[in-house]
Amino acid sequence: MATQLCNDIMIVEGDLTSNSSTPQTTVGSRAVSPEGRVFRYAKAGAVALVPGTLLQAPAEATGNEDLAVAAAAAGATTVTTTTTVTVTANQYAGGWMVVTVTPGQGYQYKIKSHPAATAAAVTLTLEDPIQVALTTSSRVDLVANPYNGVIINPTTATNAPIGVAVYPISIGYFGWIQVGGPAAVLADGTVTVGTSVVASNGTAGAVEAATGVQAPVGIAMEGIASTEYGMIKLSIE
Repeated sequence: MATQLCNDIMIVEGDLTSNSSTPQTTVGSRAVSPEGRVFRYAKAGAVALVPGTLLQAPAEATGNEDLAVAAAAAGATTVTTTTTVTVTANQYAGGWMVVTVTPGQGYQYKIKSHPAATAAAVTLTLEDPIQVALTTSSRVDLVANPYNGVIINPTTATNAPIGVAVYPISIGYFGWIQVGGPAAVLADGTVTVGTSVVASNGTAGAVEAATGVQAPVGIAMEGIASTEYGMIKLSIE
C-alpha cells in the first residue's frame, strides 16, 4: 500500500559511485550514509547528471492538470480520465493523482500503473482505494514522482530543486543523489560562509547568495568563489 512506511536504507561510499540501467530499489527511496548525509534514489532524465550540480524534479506538465474524470465509487482502485492526455506507459507510476476540485478534493493517491495514451483518455490504477467518491464534477492533476527523470536545475524554474548530483549518472540510468547534509555544489557569484543560498537564475545547476524569490537550497559551510565548487549544508530533503 502507498501508505506503508519504511526505514531509511544505510549506504556506503561504494554505493554512491555507480549507476545502473535498471532500478536497484524504489525510485525516491531515502538513504543515509554513516556520517549523516542524506540521499534519494533517482532516475536521470534527458541529460546526464554532473557531480556538484543542483538538480530539479521533472518539468511540470500543465497539460496533465485539471483533468475531468469518470465517476468512481469509494473503494475503487482505478480512475479513468475523460479529458484526453498524451502520456507514455507508466510515466506517472510512483507519482500521484491529486483531486483538486470537489467531490474528493484534497486527497492524493499514489499511481501504481497506467498505459500509454496519445490524445486519449487514460485509466489510472491506484495503489490505494478511493476514499471519497469522484463524480464528473471532480478534477484531478497528475504529478510525477519528483525523483523520476531529474534534470540539471535550469535558470528558469519549471519545478522544485530536488538534490545535488554526486556521480555522473547516465541519461535514463538510476543512482543516488544527495538531498541533505554537507555537499559540494557549483557557485554562481561569490558565496559567503554561514549565509543562505538559493537556486541560481543565472547559471544552470548552480547556487547563489539568497536574493529574490528563487527556491532555498541550504547554508554555505565555507566561502566559495564564483564558478568554483564548495560545501553547502543542503536542506532539500
